[in-house]
Parts: sequence; structure tokens; C-alpha cells
Amino acid sequence: MSVAPVSIGDVAGVVAALSFAFLVLRLGSLIGKAGAVLDEARIGVRGVSEQTVPLLSQVTDTVASTNEQIVRLDTITANVSSMTTNVNALTSLFAATLGSPVVKVAAFTYGVRSAIHGAGKGNPKARRGRRRRG
Repeated sequence: MSVAPVSIGDVAGVVAALSFAFLVLRLGSLIGKAGAVLDEARIGVRGVSEQTVPLLSQVTDTVASTNEQIVRLDTITANVSSMTTNVNALTSLFAATLGSPVVKVAAFTYGVRSAIHGAGKGNPKARRGRRRRG
């Protein structure tokens, strides 16, 4: 049996082949892990999309219900505004029809009462408001 002589080039070739095989093995495992990560991401996205559709439906229902309540609130606000206008008009009418005569009657009764109680008796209250001549 004869042994063939091994040169440095042959050793370098074997080392290069082993390095390339190791590199291919590592890249294969990285690609496999990346595939697993992508599978998990796909499952996560599917779960999110399955939960998002009912959530969006509920949000749509909530917005529709809120819009109905806002329409009702607008109606109530319009009615309150109308009531405020009516009360304002009623108050103005009351002041115009009863306010002036009531003030006149009160002033007249005060004047009559003052005249009856303090006329000519030297009452200091009767002289209140008169100017002294000096």
C-alpha cells in the first residue's frame, strides 16, 4: 500500500470544504429559525385580525348609538332654548302689564301712608327729605 503524498494545497482544500459545509449548516439553521419566527408572526397577525373584526363591529355600534344620543341631546337643547325664549317673553309681558301698575300702586300707598301718619305733627319722619333753608 502506498500512501499518496498530501500537499499543503490539499489540506487547505479540505479545510475550505469543511468551513463551507459548516457555513451552509449554520445558514440552514438560521433560515429554519427565521421560518419559525415568520410562522409565529403569521399566527399572531391572524389572531389580531380575528379579534379586530368583532372589535370594529362593536366600535361601529357604539358610534351609531352615540350619534343617536347626540341627536336626542340636540332635540332637548332646542326645546330648552325654545322654553327659555318663551319664559323670557312671558317675563317681559308680566313686567309690562303688571310691573308698572304694581310699582305705581306701591308708591301711591306709601305716599298715602306717609301723609296719614306724619302730616303736621312735627314728626321728624315727615320732615325727612325736605331741605332746610338757611
